[in-house]
Amino acid sequence: MARDYKREYRTYHAKPEQKKRRAGRNKARRLMIRKVGRSKLAGKDVDHKDRNPTNNSRSNLRISSRAKNRARNK
Repeated sequence: MARDYKREYRTYHAKPEQKKRRAGRNKARRLMIRKVGRSKLAGKDVDHKDRNPTNNSRSNLRISSRAKNRARNK
């Protein structure tokens, strides 16, 4: 059974709460690029320590490997 991406977008990704969470994750990455540079983030993720993507205080952000970050967030 194939995934219905159109339905998935409508029912989850297009919701206002999810848009705010995604915007928070994008903003965190932009803040870290400004702080440490793009080359230091190559192949890495910006991790929220408290797992709240809207909390972008500097003390809540850290750089971690993609594998480590994505395994932690399961």
